[in-house]
Amino acid sequence: MLRTHTCGELRKENKDQEVTLTGWVNSIRSAGKNIMFIDLRDRYGITQVVILKDLIEKLDFLTEIKNEYVLKIVGIVQVKPKANEKLETGEIEILTKNIEILNSCDDLPVEVSGELKANEDTRLKYRYLDLRRKEMTENFIFKHKIVNAIRNSLDRMDFLDVDTPMLARSTPEGARDFLVPSRIYPGKFFALPQSPQVYKQTLMVSGFDRYYQVAKCLRDEDLRGDRQLEFTQIDLEMSFITKEDIQNVLEIFIKETLKEVMNLEIKIPFPHISYKESMEKYGNDKPDLRKIKEDKNEFAFVWVDNFPLFELNENKNRLVSAHHPFTQATKEAWENIGSCKKNEDFLKLFSESFDLVLNGVELGSGGMRIHVPDKQKTIFNILGLSEEEAKEKFGFLLDAFRFGAPPHGGFAIGLDRFIMLLKGKDSLKDFIAFPKTKSTMSIMENSPNTVSDEQLKELHIKLDLDE
Repeated sequence: MLRTHTCGELRKENKDQEVTLTGWVNSIRSAGKNIMFIDLRDRYGITQVVILKDLIEKLDFLTEIKNEYVLKIVGIVQVKPKANEKLETGEIEILTKNIEILNSCDDLPVEVSGELKANEDTRLKYRYLDLRRKEMTENFIFKHKIVNAIRNSLDRMDFLDVDTPMLARSTPEGARDFLVPSRIYPGKFFALPQSPQVYKQTLMVSGFDRYYQVAKCLRDEDLRGDRQLEFTQIDLEMSFITKEDIQNVLEIFIKETLKEVMNLEIKIPFPHISYKESMEKYGNDKPDLRKIKEDKNEFAFVWVDNFPLFELNENKNRLVSAHHPFTQATKEAWENIGSCKKNEDFLKLFSESFDLVLNGVELGSGGMRIHVPDKQKTIFNILGLSEEEAKEKFGFLLDAFRFGAPPHGGFAIGLDRFIMLLKGKDSLKDFIAFPKTKSTMSIMENSPNTVSDEQLKELHIKLDLDE
């Protein structure tokens, strides 16, 4: 290791130790010709470094050091006469014996310390600089702690972390798929997964009765503040449970996570409201139940239960699944589904699906799944999918249902959105290391970009840009 300690580690107990620190120059200042001070920074903190007259006269390159130069400093830990209470290392400073410049730094297009003046596009173009800022570093430390706490909580509840494929089958029922052409099978395509839905249900048939995954999901859709093309879900699926069991698991890991990371006590169980009541009382399905107590906003979680089973696609004037086609209907809906004749009749049926809402924002959705083949066929028929089409799109899952599929259900929380709300922010970009712009560009590496004719030829693709 080039360093013996980080820049946030040393305390007065380390007095008189010789140490080696490495990091970036956060600030540099002189007090005449006899003494210089450097605040050296890494992601762990800042340590003040003192350079005295004899070393200043010996090292003529000191005058060229600027903010964000990368330095290696060897020195002795000494206790300050007066502590700087703004720094965790504020009781000590390093009396420098030697300095080495590991790398220089050009003029900065993005402010790393001090007031941020760069606009969003500049920040995203030079994202590696933007991520050096203390606020951004703290965001990702916070995100790491949240994910780690969730993993620990789910582990205590016997969940297994199982990866699912990133190259999947296209099932264009919800948002638009990202397609990946196959070189080996000309004219055929993989799709990047919008969610691990069919895989996690298949895992239930496999006997993995408690699955979770910190899953990457990709959807080709227009962007806004709380939406990105690629995002992360805490994805769950469970067998031999009721919807109340799923909700209980979510409440436990959220309560434990907020206690561990934020020392925040929240009350469980969360309140419940039906979709129908929410629409009638609040005019939407994402009610904000916060109360003002002494700008200070509490975290108001609420379950919105029993969403409609179907909704009308007005462009195509046909029924589509309100959630997805594997969503379980309520007992009452199954009793009445056979007597439905018109679209209006089907729109009155409800499902065992539900959302978790925090402060008026949907955190995620889930519910019980259909696990009996005949019931699944009934839903496909109502959606206008022939047996051949259903087999073409979902054949392997339907086959799996024939071999002892257990009752099961699950849920997925949008991780980045959850963390955004916990930190009181309004953009996912602050919690995704390399996000896209609103126009879906990644301007740091300038993508999407064109590819060579040779690459297209390998994939058996010919572009017709005039069309």
